[in-house]
Amino acid sequence: MIKLLDLQAITAMHGDEYKAAVNRVIDSGWFLQGNENKQFETDYAEYIGTDHCIAVANGLDALYLLMRGYKELGIMKDGDEIIVPANTYIATIIAITRNNLVPVLVEPTWEHLEIDIDKIEEAITSKTKGVMIVHLYGRVSYDEKLGEICKKYGLKLMEDCAQSQGCAWKGVKTGALGDAAAHSFYPGKNLGAFGDAGAVTTNNTELAEVIRAVANYGSQKKYVFKYVGMNSRMSEVDAAVLDVKLKYLDEDNKKRQDLAAYYYEHINNPLITLPKRIDDENNVYHQFPIFCEYRDKLQEFLKENGIQTLIHYPIPPHKQECYKDWKYRSYPITEKIHTQELSIPMNQVISMEEAEIVVNVINVFK
Repeated sequence: MIKLLDLQAITAMHGDEYKAAVNRVIDSGWFLQGNENKQFETDYAEYIGTDHCIAVANGLDALYLLMRGYKELGIMKDGDEIIVPANTYIATIIAITRNNLVPVLVEPTWEHLEIDIDKIEEAITSKTKGVMIVHLYGRVSYDEKLGEICKKYGLKLMEDCAQSQGCAWKGVKTGALGDAAAHSFYPGKNLGAFGDAGAVTTNNTELAEVIRAVANYGSQKKYVFKYVGMNSRMSEVDAAVLDVKLKYLDEDNKKRQDLAAYYYEHINNPLITLPKRIDDENNVYHQFPIFCEYRDKLQEFLKENGIQTLIHYPIPPHKQECYKDWKYRSYPITEKIHTQELSIPMNQVISMEEAEIVVNVINVFK
């Protein structure tokens, strides 16, 4: 079986370093909000290129806390609108609605799969307070026009970087392109922890202080609670592991990019559509999506030939039961993506021999 993502093999690459990091935490006797968190926050902020990194429990919390911080600062309020891509994982939308904000869904482009920046301005109303872009599949979702739109209308540009660790735009890392960004370190990410973990990055000191307090029960001083907060902490074990993995992130992403180049050069089945190829700087290939009108048959064919795949994602947010009031909305490009997308094996431990097998099987599908 050629796995979509082989976490066991990926972990084995630097197993001794992970064990040493975990043992260091065990020996310290300090398991939350200690030196490992501080070190990772420092190192990740430096890597991303921001003044602040706030480690939290998971990516959804990071998204929620980012907008919650703006609400506590009076920049956003209940009922305000956030422009967001219709084609995204449900967490992006949940974080908006949990803050009593209103998601305004904008279609992606079929070529790039990211939000159609040309459609953002027409979605802006007097209630719009921000744009949440999502660097889906590891592909950058930013250009200068987006920055100009946000500046023109005084909107906060927020990034969902759950799938884009290491991705950049003209030398600036995702996570530092906008006003603030949320990151997920779920184990399957390009930079993955041993459990759930997340972070917010920003250059806004006031926002960072609020987010850190809200994540700590709303407290900036022990037993003094300024906000109605929550408990969202990254474990010391995960912080220590992530700091090890961070050293190898660019190297691992380069292996993903090499694998993607092979796929682009050799997949030639007329039934298969590939997303528009973009510069490696702009894509860290968290997933390698392919598209086929006969997606389910293709997935079964690949499974029969020992190739693991996954659909990202079978049901778009506006068709989910939890947002049933939206079910009559129509986002045809998003729906096309969600009915045709199939992610094929993509990770840094896949050999070129395995890649050749994947390509050969895809190319003989009928």
